[in-house]
Order: sequence, then C-alpha cells, then structure tokens
Amino acid sequence: MADQDRHVVPDGDGGWDVKKPDAKRASGSFDTQREAIARAREITSHTGGETVIHGRDGRIRDKDTSRKGNDPNPPKDRR
Repeated sequence: MADQDRHVVPDGDGGWDVKKPDAKRASGSFDTQREAIARAREITSHTGGETVIHGRDGRIRDKDTSRKGNDPNPPKDRR
C-alpha cells in the first residue's frame, strides 16, 4: 500500500511538501506543516494509506493510517 502513502517533508525553503514515496515532485507545497498534514490526510482518506509526518530534521515524527472510506476503528486519541 506504499503507493497510497503520503509524506509531509520540509521543502528546504521553510515550507512543507506533500509527496508520494520516491516522487521527484511534490503533489502540494504549503507554508505550514499543519496545512501540509491536513492535505496529506485528505488524500489518504480517499485512497487509503498512511500519512507519514517528518520533522525539520527529516526524521519521522508521527504516522497516521487511513482506510479508504469510513474507518470502522478510528483512533481514539485527539491530536
């Protein structure tokens, strides 16, 4: 399912990108990480897959798995 995953990564200019794994170009560029995370989650909510959130240092900070359609077991934590 890695093709449906989206990574939120720093773009090098102070902004944030949403990328598919191994993509050369970003599918979206945003001023804030919050905006990029929202877009990545929107995409994975339609396609299924995982939103992988990286910190400024490039290391994985958090992950959020989405199922296509309604999730019968949604996460209980509220971030």
